Amino acid sequence: MAVPSAAPRHPFWPRDLVIPGYVANDTATSTVLAFLFVTSGVLVAATWLYAGSSPHRLSSTRRLVCCWFAVCAFIHGVIEGWFSLFHRDIAGDQAFLSQLWKEYAKGDSRYMTSDNFTVCMESITALAWGPLSAFTVMAFVHNRPERFVLQLVVSLGQLYGDVLYFCTEFRSGFQHSEPGHPLYFWFYFVFMNALWIVLPLVLIVDAWGQLCSVQTRADVAGPSAGAGATGKLKRK
Repeated sequence: MAVPSAAPRHPFWPRDLVIPGYVANDTATSTVLAFLFVTSGVLVAATWLYAGSSPHRLSSTRRLVCCWFAVCAFIHGVIEGWFSLFHRDIAGDQAFLSQLWKEYAKGDSRYMTSDNFTVCMESITALAWGPLSAFTVMAFVHNRPERFVLQLVVSLGQLYGDVLYFCTEFRSGFQHSEPGHPLYFWFYFVFMNALWIVLPLVLIVDAWGQLCSVQTRADVAGPSAGAGATGKLKRK
């Protein structure tokens, strides 16, 4: 008589995925999600007030952009930074951020297997886009000349990484999540990641327009205006 194979002791897809040392979360899903969204909400409120204190009188739209980049700095630098550092141990670890990743991995089990693409992508994201997102906030608050360059560079990096993230999973047949699950597939995998496609696209267009406008005014002013400004700086 054939002995049925043992059911996998994890909630991830594909169901025959082997995850050595996996330990189930002992923190409720609601607690994990509450931490993510409450922390993000506090960051938004704090950044809104911080940006409002700028002597350069930022518009409401620009303050919202600062809030977005503050949340990006937190998610990229802290949460994705955790994955980058501890991806080999997350499956069996019960630290809170490891449990957060085990919850998210129900929508993409590549995060339980140290998948080469996710490790490389998240490491670059944590090291580059996390700090640069924080610098972008400060650049806007202090009216730094590089603020729109930073906005363009960070948004382009986010968009490129997220497009690759979706494309690699599409090519694998969306096998790392339960197909059509309202929370794990549609909310965790699709919606939460789609934010880093839609908003960066908007910000790329915005930065493009701002930089082109400045360059147009510089071109109209002509090289003599630039040379005069340079001479004044040298005399100083």
